[in-house]
Amino acid sequence: MSNLNQVIREMTGMFDALGIHYVVMGGIAARAYGLPRPTYDLDFTASISRDRLPEVYHAVRNLGYSVSEPYLQGWVDSVGEMPLVKLRLFVEGNGIDVDVFLAESAFQESVVARRRQAIVDGNQVWLVSPEDLILLKLIAYRPRDIGDIGDVLFTQGQLDLTYLRDWAEQLGLLDRLELALRDIEGY
Repeated sequence: MSNLNQVIREMTGMFDALGIHYVVMGGIAARAYGLPRPTYDLDFTASISRDRLPEVYHAVRNLGYSVSEPYLQGWVDSVGEMPLVKLRLFVEGNGIDVDVFLAESAFQESVVARRRQAIVDGNQVWLVSPEDLILLKLIAYRPRDIGDIGDVLFTQGQLDLTYLRDWAEQLGLLDRLELALRDIEGY
């Protein structure tokens, strides 16, 4: 886990140094709000315009991360209709993937605006809210995401259901959310 801690520390330090608002999400946030589970990569959402990406690439390359050529040439990937760029750090022969989603939608801007400071694996970071984590997991909706949603709902107790339902409806995910809520006693 120390290699992942190194990446958390370096990436959050880089975002802070560049004045970029970010949130840690994905498996790291799922561990913070749900039940402990292994994770081997890092996911962020960052409030950054595309014209600042070369600045980020320069900073992470100076830290030893690799950025593939298409990204360096201006290409931006997309997952769940959310734009992202992928970075990688090789430590002791193992690659650690870092996905940086670009906050370009009203939902992603809300995710960053609702961030919370937290200590994660000994690092002070800006962490996604549990409600936004659930919504992001509803977007991805892989088996691991469905499990994480249940864990967060069970562990966190009462959440802001109005916020969850409003965004789930806007994102076309209300059926998925209601199914997840039905599976947890108390919702």
